[in-house]
Amino acid sequence: MIELDVSTDPRGVGVIAPRGRLTMVSAKQLREAIDGLVTAGTARIVVDLAGTTFLDSSGLGALIAGVKTTRQAGGDLRIARPTEAVTTVLKLTNLDRVLRPRESVEDAFDV
Repeated sequence: MIELDVSTDPRGVGVIAPRGRLTMVSAKQLREAIDGLVTAGTARIVVDLAGTTFLDSSGLGALIAGVKTTRQAGGDLRIARPTEAVTTVLKLTNLDRVLRPRESVEDAFDV
């Protein structure tokens, strides 16, 4: 099971921080968290991956689905602070070109 911290920063950017393994079992929770923020009017979302210890294809799928959902709502989804394990998966799948990791949550959306 994964823990998700969901918040909105003072700039109106949604922040989702998954802690644990982002796998087939937990990907649905991430998709639901993204959908919930977008439904509430927050279309700019940062997924803070500093606490994510593992990422599989279902987790990647949830992130890509989040990009699509946020962009359709006029926003975007960015990732920040990925762990080494997550970075390795992103590079192996070339998704680091689509989901370009940011150094910090605050810098993910330079206003």
